[in-house]
Amino acid sequence: MNATLNGWLTSQIDKLKEQSLYKEQLVLEGPCNNRITIAGRPGIINLASNNYLGLANHPKLVAAACEAAGKWGAGAGAVRPITGTLQIHVDLEKQLAAFKHTEASLVFQSGFTSNAGVIPTITDENDVILTDELNHASIIDGVRLSKAQRKIYKHCDLSSLEEGLKASAAAAKRLIITDGVFSMDGDIAPLPDMVKLAKAYDAAVMVDDAHGSGVMGGGRGTAYHFGVHEDVDIQLGTLSKAVGVMGGYIAGSRALIDWLTQRARPFLFSTAQPAPVVAAIMAAIELMEKDTSLTDKLWENAAFWKSGLKGLGFDTGVSETPITPVMIGDEATAMKFQRALLNEGVLALAIVYPTVAAGKARIRTMPSAMHSREDLVDALGAFKRAAESVGLF
Repeated sequence: MNATLNGWLTSQIDKLKEQSLYKEQLVLEGPCNNRITIAGRPGIINLASNNYLGLANHPKLVAAACEAAGKWGAGAGAVRPITGTLQIHVDLEKQLAAFKHTEASLVFQSGFTSNAGVIPTITDENDVILTDELNHASIIDGVRLSKAQRKIYKHCDLSSLEEGLKASAAAAKRLIITDGVFSMDGDIAPLPDMVKLAKAYDAAVMVDDAHGSGVMGGGRGTAYHFGVHEDVDIQLGTLSKAVGVMGGYIAGSRALIDWLTQRARPFLFSTAQPAPVVAAIMAAIELMEKDTSLTDKLWENAAFWKSGLKGLGFDTGVSETPITPVMIGDEATAMKFQRALLNEGVLALAIVYPTVAAGKARIRTMPSAMHSREDLVDALGAFKRAAESVGLF
């Protein structure tokens, strides 16, 4: 390797370690379940997963994937515009559009590539994008790929958003982009009021519902939860969190989806999802449509978990959803707390700069439908002991 490049990389890694920002990669020695095995140690309570409903290991999804592999093979063999579009892809997109109550949908390889596909494809240099300051990294990168002017408004601040709308009156098009559920704090965007502003100023609205998919609105997302899904122009959903598999999608008008099939670069130049993945997703959506018990269990567990943490004296921030941060502040203390928790048999990861602002470090916990009450009671005990061991209490 080039010595100059290697030296620079090594120095950057050393700096991360000195600043308590270096994160070790964890390796699971089995499925992503309520209790997992790491480094030969079984029974660790998993509070770090986005597998909200436990569908990643659901027998119906596993069976659907196996059956599809036998019928369609292991891979699609090409990008979608060539010969990569299988009938099962078309069936999934129809299913998702019906589930989201939109005219059409288009599936991408991930939520990240969904943002990279849609944002620069529907905006140009004559437009303005108004984006929340705490939007996900994939939105930030999608906006950077666009030639449109960017205006960042204060987090969920309607006055700040309106100021940006007034200042961008000369734009050809204006696009407001927000997360539905914010992934680090667990709060929810005020979509009804945002939609009213958008209508008043002739702006389009896009909601990235990665953490609302399968969680809010009976699984249909944040826009459906608020009853404004018909007023949101673009909905992004994930297939790799609550749905339990892999991928992302855009749901909206037929014209939007037709345009994306012609110009969205991640769609045009990435091999299509394998049929086993698609079949597992379809099984998950069918489960969510027919049975709300997993979503109900998720929210029941989340309420118990938040109450338990607050009862111990922890600060869970502004969370309104199962995403439950335990606010720490100092990066080094957060990393130390993460290690103490693992020693106590709980996996919950420290979130530090640059994922969150400097001095805003936290332990991000994710109760799910997988967890039993015993799991959560044991985890609360571990949090108390770990906090005492690092001097938080």
